[in-house]
Amino acid sequence: MIGDAGSYRETRILPATERRLALADTIFVLNGPNLNLLGLREPEIYGTDTLDDIAGMLEDRARELGLEIEMRQSNHEGHLIDWLHEAQAVGARAVLLNAGGFTHASIALHDAIKSIRTPVIEVHLSNPLAREAFRHISYVGRAAKGTVAGFGANSYILALEAAARL
Repeated sequence: MIGDAGSYRETRILPATERRLALADTIFVLNGPNLNLLGLREPEIYGTDTLDDIAGMLEDRARELGLEIEMRQSNHEGHLIDWLHEAQAVGARAVLLNAGGFTHASIALHDAIKSIRTPVIEVHLSNPLAREAFRHISYVGRAAKGTVAGFGANSYILALEAAARL
């Protein structure tokens, strides 16, 4: 997983055409602010699984589906935007995006999603519509192909299964 803190994977840089072929069966999984604290932060809302736990579950399910995942996390909006652009540039099959608090505030993420052809599936551990009123607005959801929310860590698996069918 690539992120602001935690574990990092070495990545070999491939020529552009080779990258497109290599990543055609890759799903980018992008995670926004505070998701590096999963397992510690409000477990009654977000559960006890860490982001690394979710990455492991996704890798196992992706392998069963003949896919690979590229898991990343950042607390910085610009990184998420750059990674959305990268997903398009390298020919990723889809993006699963849990934008965290940026979901409800980032027109820049909305515009980045609209600017790429790669399908984006919005993911949330909790159900934002069952929470505070300010969470009922999703700029990400307005641009995404679909949304999976409210199923805890399983939201990511359900979104991955949807992406596999695109």
